[in-house]
Amino acid sequence: MKSLLSITLASAFAISTSFSAEVGTEAPAFTATNTKGEEVSLADYKDKVVVLEWVNFECPFVKKHYSAKNMQKLQADYTENGVIWLSIHSSAEGKQGYYPPSELATKSTAEGSQATQVLIDSSGTVGKLYDAKVTPHMMIITKDGTLAYSGAIDSIKSADSADIDKADKLFANALDSVISDKEVVNPSNQPYGCGVKY
Repeated sequence: MKSLLSITLASAFAISTSFSAEVGTEAPAFTATNTKGEEVSLADYKDKVVVLEWVNFECPFVKKHYSAKNMQKLQADYTENGVIWLSIHSSAEGKQGYYPPSELATKSTAEGSQATQVLIDSSGTVGKLYDAKVTPHMMIITKDGTLAYSGAIDSIKSADSADIDKADKLFANALDSVISDKEVVNPSNQPYGCGVKY
C-alpha cells in the first residue's frame, strides 16, 4: 500500500510539473473562483493580453507597492487600455495572506485594487501550475496565449516604497513591449518578495 501511494504521488508530481508554465510556451489553461463565487477561466480572455499578479496583502513587499499606490496605478492604467489583470491569491487556508472570499473582497476594495478579477487559489493549483514563487510574482500572457514574461515587478529587491521610482520597471517595460508586439527584454528573471504560502 505504501509503495502504491508513493508511485501515485510520484506520478501526480510528474504530471503537475510536466505542464508547468515556461516563458515562450503556451500559458497553461486554468479555472479559478473569484470573490463573488464565479468561475473565471483563462480561456474567457482569449485574444486579450493578460497579467497574472500573485498577491498576499500581508507581505511587506506587496505592501510596498500597494501602500504607494503603485500596483493600483499599474492596474488602472493598463486595464483602461484593454489589458486583463488577474490578481491571484494562492495562500492556503490558515496561512499568511489567506482570507475567506467575502473578506478578501472587502480587503481588495480597501486596498484600492483595480484588477479585472480577484481570484482565490487557496489550493495552490494555479500558483503551482505557473510556478509562482513569491508575492508579488508578475506574469504576462500575450493575445495568442503565450507566456511572455515571468519575474519581478522591478529591479530593486526591497520592501521600501521609496525605491519604486528609482527601480528599472522590469514588468511595465515587458508589458509595454507585449502590447506593442515587440520582443520582451529580460522575459524571465528572479522575482523578489515573500514566498507564496502554499
